[in-house]
Amino acid sequence: MEKLINIKSVAEAQKLFGTYDGNLSSIEKEFKVKLSLRNNFLKLKGSSHNISKAAETIEYILNTLRSRDYRMDDADLRYFIKDPKHSRSKSLFSLKNSEFSHSSASREKQAGPRTPGQREYVEAIRKFDIVFGIGPAGTGKTYLAMACAVEALKNQNVRRIILTRPAIEAGESLGFLPGDMYEKISPYLRPLYDALYDMMEAERIEKYLETGIIEVAPLAYMRGRTLNEAFIILDEAQNATAEQMKMFLTRLGFDSKAVITGDITQSDLPDGKPLGLLKAQKILKDVEGIKLVNLTGADVVRHELVQKVIEAYARAENSM
Repeated sequence: MEKLINIKSVAEAQKLFGTYDGNLSSIEKEFKVKLSLRNNFLKLKGSSHNISKAAETIEYILNTLRSRDYRMDDADLRYFIKDPKHSRSKSLFSLKNSEFSHSSASREKQAGPRTPGQREYVEAIRKFDIVFGIGPAGTGKTYLAMACAVEALKNQNVRRIILTRPAIEAGESLGFLPGDMYEKISPYLRPLYDALYDMMEAERIEKYLETGIIEVAPLAYMRGRTLNEAFIILDEAQNATAEQMKMFLTRLGFDSKAVITGDITQSDLPDGKPLGLLKAQKILKDVEGIKLVNLTGADVVRHELVQKVIEAYARAENSM
């Protein structure tokens, strides 16, 4: 069986096909159809059932591309293909309305939610003063929190950004690392730095670090402080004890916002030590003004194998 879909322009075809026709290859593999471009028509060849599913997805993608000047990337395409019904209710067009635009000296960087779960997370950060983002690797917990922090600083909603995390690693102590406190903790905050440098010029980051507009510190250094007019990100919170978590949550001052991110399946705490993140989930789930967002494998936006790895580990743990 064959079916033809009209392609309105060369530019539209380029957006749909992707780099080196990579999007077409993904669609062919997923729906088991053969695609080819003939003049202004995309020809689909395969079984009736497969063509119907592929055509529905392609036409929906085209309608989204036509509704806005938007270029689809690999993560967006996987979302369309893997969860087409969900895509129709919360399309990438609506997701992109939650984007941030951060410019650096060399480029304009677009950052924003790619899945409904990520959009719920971003909207929660904008609305609530304390937000927990809990989920597996690759779901954008840290990256999107940093994007929100930079947005808040640029809009002058806060005066500073504070980045912190528990200073714990398997088999290594901060005390044995060379350098001062800043040099000791910096390697542990690398994911936060990576996101920050994506969204701001390096010179400005260095200036902000020198003046305290951006501050990095191990979680233990938060004790006794009251943090006013600040956007605070606690990363790797699965490594915080129950006592540390309570201490951190009670640091929040006036006009401040805190985002706590973590993956409860990847704790480095010693065996038998209760996870502060897990306890906080149970204690605070019904507290007004606090939002808990649980991201899942469906929200992973890294290499598609990352999602498969997460799902495989989840199945293995459930069978134990």
